[in-house]
Amino acid sequence: MRKVIAAINMTLDGFCDHTAIIPDDELHQHYADLLSNGDTVLYGRITYQLMEYWKSVVENPTGNKSIDEFAVIMDKIPKIVFSYTLKNTEWKTAKLANQTIEQEISALKKQSGKDILIGSRSLIIQLLKLNLIDEFQLCVHPVIAGSGLPLFENLTDRIIFKLLNTKTFGSGAVVFYYEPTKQ
Repeated sequence: MRKVIAAINMTLDGFCDHTAIIPDDELHQHYADLLSNGDTVLYGRITYQLMEYWKSVVENPTGNKSIDEFAVIMDKIPKIVFSYTLKNTEWKTAKLANQTIEQEISALKKQSGKDILIGSRSLIIQLLKLNLIDEFQLCVHPVIAGSGLPLFENLTDRIIFKLLNTKTFGSGAVVFYYEPTKQ
């Protein structure tokens, strides 16, 4: 059965800020591999608009193999965007959600295919509240940002996770692979 995998980068002090982390070749390869194991990625509007950057890299490659390969994979994977303000998407592999996130996940899980990836902080929070995440991949970077958007904002219920695995990068970043325990 398809898994719903929430994957996100964060700082040591718990903030989700892509400008605070150091994305190197090893990290780009990790996320390229993750995207290759999925066939759908769900984003909120803000993260989707940040990810649109990768379209320009496909059109004008950087010459850095890991960045350019990541851009191609990001460009190809189907994206579902949850937004109250966007009227359309400019990316041919993206579409606006026409159901609630709970309904969308339910419909996707009934289909055959690869994993369903969640790449937005706001969607991760919603899915944690709905108990719809099968695996959580939290990449913690050895950086203290001091401020930003806290990953676990507005969560009031206790959620216990079981550590499945870890992966350490040369940069000192560590991915923690967790699954929620059934309570």
